[in-house]
Amino acid sequence: MSLVNFTTREITCKIVYYGPGRSGKTTNLHYIYGRVPETRRGRMVSLATQTDRTLFFDFLPIDLGQISGFSTRFQLYTVPGQVYYNATRRLVLQGADGVVFVGDSQARQLDENIESLQNLQSNLLEHGVDVRTVPLVMQYKIRAPPTTRSSSIVARAWGRRTSSWRSAMRRRPSPRSSTSNI
Repeated sequence: MSLVNFTTREITCKIVYYGPGRSGKTTNLHYIYGRVPETRRGRMVSLATQTDRTLFFDFLPIDLGQISGFSTRFQLYTVPGQVYYNATRRLVLQGADGVVFVGDSQARQLDENIESLQNLQSNLLEHGVDVRTVPLVMQYKIRAPPTTRSSSIVARAWGRRTSSWRSAMRRRPSPRSSTSNI
């Protein structure tokens, strides 16, 4: 649940980008960072390895301005994609007001996507939260056929309705795989 501080008249919402490695979680935050005016965003913090893989988490604070007299802020986080860092995933997920699950539509990534989705559900349950009660956006990265699956196939494989999905594709070349069209 969002943190509402009546004394300081502030509302803070925590959104966590979750998914397997190299699915585009960090790229999403970079894209948002580039689109939000400087006056509305804080410093983006990324703790990555030399190969650009998220080691601990990424963090981007965004100020949405005043809503009904309250300063409203979003805190956007990513989790590391590697299952090896599950304790970090669980820690970052704690207190999330919403989750963006970022997956990859390539056929060879299906098992990793499902494993990460099951891991999300398990980690939420450890916090006493049912995945069905959390606002959840399902986003998948599009790549050129024939290695990709259609949205209906991906949604069915992941056990989700197609209508709750958002696809993403790279708008311009970058050193990272991109999911910039959100």
